[in-house]
Amino acid sequence: MCGGRGTRLDSDAEKPLFEISGRPMVDYVRDALAESRVDTAYAVVSPNAPETRAHLDSELPVIETPGEGYVADLTTALDAVDTPVLTVAADLPLLDGDAVNTVLDAAGGSTSVRVPAALKEALGASTDGVGAWVPTGVNVVADDEDTVFRSYDARLAVNVNRRSDAALAERLLGPRTDAPKSTGDVEGDDGP
Repeated sequence: MCGGRGTRLDSDAEKPLFEISGRPMVDYVRDALAESRVDTAYAVVSPNAPETRAHLDSELPVIETPGEGYVADLTTALDAVDTPVLTVAADLPLLDGDAVNTVLDAAGGSTSVRVPAALKEALGASTDGVGAWVPTGVNVVADDEDTVFRSYDARLAVNVNRRSDAALAERLLGPRTDAPKSTGDVEGDDGP
């Protein structure tokens, strides 16, 4: 799900393209799905995120939605695919293939993935949910009764909705491993 406006981030960038450690958030999610057992991933876009659509168009099949909100866009996307289906918000830059596979293993059908509000608070992540267990932005949608998978995994607990969440995600991701290494020396230079 990568068609949101991201107004709480207070950025000119579309939310899925907001960069964490130099990479768009949606790229972390795309990579996590590619590393998992998920067979096919789709980019669910809206008129609110035309640059995101262009960014992902050559990499993933695209499902267009009207951009009328998360639930309406999800309903449109679900009409285009067969269930069961894993849905993932584009604002989870800590997500990786192992975390996705854990969710797939735990899901016995329609499953809402939740983390303790206390975990989000301990990490310093914003929380928009109400109650002791809050939604993560990861769900399995099937044609059966809804269940809840409760996880204590920080990779599922950090949704980047605000600038403070972006700073937290960057700290938790640690130093970029894809950044060029600089020692201050020029190759072949033995110094003064």
